[in-house]
Amino acid sequence: MTASSHRISRGSDFSRTLKSGARVNARDFVVHLAPVSSQWPDPTGLRRDVAMTGGPWLGLVVSKSVGNAVVRHAVARRLRAAFAATRHLCPTVETYVVIRARRGAADRTSEELADQLRSAFTSRRVADMAHSAAVPTGAGVGR
Repeated sequence: MTASSHRISRGSDFSRTLKSGARVNARDFVVHLAPVSSQWPDPTGLRRDVAMTGGPWLGLVVSKSVGNAVVRHAVARRLRAAFAATRHLCPTVETYVVIRARRGAADRTSEELADQLRSAFTSRRVADMAHSAAVPTGAGVGR
């Protein structure tokens, strides 16, 4: 399972990841990924309050359209297990990952969700995001 220290808990981190991150569609969920700078202070302004290391960090969005509370909780547990099995495939360690579950996720096992997540992490869009995050932008040069 994913330790609580590796979960996204602040709404601002969810919003930033959903708005500015790369999005990959899978059959039963949508994955949003946003690289976070490992420099401190963070030149991108993503992390203003504390220095964090040891990601990736996971956030889940499992809405009422997935099912009742029991079903939503089961889906969240399965998604956390799938993420724990595939987190090593994240393109960069310092990454926020938000998974938005769709209705079909309620009918899938952890292994099926892990397969979909594995495909999402190895997609071209994620590779492009990792490459653009690795290229220095020149921010702070000459200061």
